[in-house]
Amino acid sequence: MTATPAPPRQTRAVFAGVDIGGTTTQVILCTESLEVLDRVELATPAAEGGSAMVGTVLDGLRLLLDRVPSRLVGVGVGAAGVVDARTGHVLVASDSFTGWAGFAVTDTIEAALHVPAFLDNDVNAFLRGEVAGGAVAGESHALGMTLGTGVGGALWVDGALLDGPHGAAGEIGHIPGFGDIPCSCGGRGHLETLASGRSLAARYAERTGRDTDARGVAAAAAAGDQDALAVFEAAGSAVARAILITAGMVDVTTVVIGGGVSRAWPLLEPPVLAALAAEPPVSGYPIRLVPALLGSDAVAIGAASRARGELCVGSSAGPSPAAEPACGPRG
Repeated sequence: MTATPAPPRQTRAVFAGVDIGGTTTQVILCTESLEVLDRVELATPAAEGGSAMVGTVLDGLRLLLDRVPSRLVGVGVGAAGVVDARTGHVLVASDSFTGWAGFAVTDTIEAALHVPAFLDNDVNAFLRGEVAGGAVAGESHALGMTLGTGVGGALWVDGALLDGPHGAAGEIGHIPGFGDIPCSCGGRGHLETLASGRSLAARYAERTGRDTDARGVAAAAAAGDQDALAVFEAAGSAVARAILITAGMVDVTTVVIGGGVSRAWPLLEPPVLAALAAEPPVSGYPIRLVPALLGSDAVAIGAASRARGELCVGSSAGPSPAAEPACGPRG
């Protein structure tokens, strides 16, 4: 009797999510339900140009694919700066990056891997991640804010990311009207001049003459330093004002906050809540503030979620515990 040969082993479909930061690049592999299978973090060659930066992404992906037998379906990338999510190009980048503005990110990845690739601003990807499986999972409307080296924002409206015709919708960090301090973008009086990590340190140095970083200011505030507490008071009040402006414009009252400065949330939350209570949204609905849940994975998971959403028939913003959707290019 001839033995029946075993059927060929099915290789699981996976999505890659990438977070390209100024210092490090994180690459993850996810299942279709956005479960992280493996991850790697590499130094970002930000001074060496776009080709080197995407080369690092490809190195990380190949390493993961060697470790996790799988079939890569698509790649999502979250990158700092203003990007064109439709063409996959970086439009504007900070001076931390060399040869990044104008770079064709998705074309380069697709040529190397022969799978579809998609590009998002990193804060947009952060919000996608938190909606897909984080602090605001399943929400149809949300504002995402990241308080880090700078201040970023993103809008989720009617169950989809609102990026605007020029890719800059939700850029809450660069709303003017917060004084007259020069901003890193070249403007003046933007929210970022009060609420970013760099700005916390700068405002504290102005008050005390002492140089430290945001963590140092937070430690001083926790120890009762009145100047440090005043810096956090100003930052929290400014964040609340920006949230209220957004709520008044687009009627979004759920806010998820992430980024390095959000680790000092016990210092920021009281002035934020006090300012929100003093002048609630005109809608009458209270603001719901939640800290991010996904931590350093948020951008990469959100980027993978974008790829899944573009390629999977019947997929939604959130992970599905049911059968995994069938994936393939739409068209």
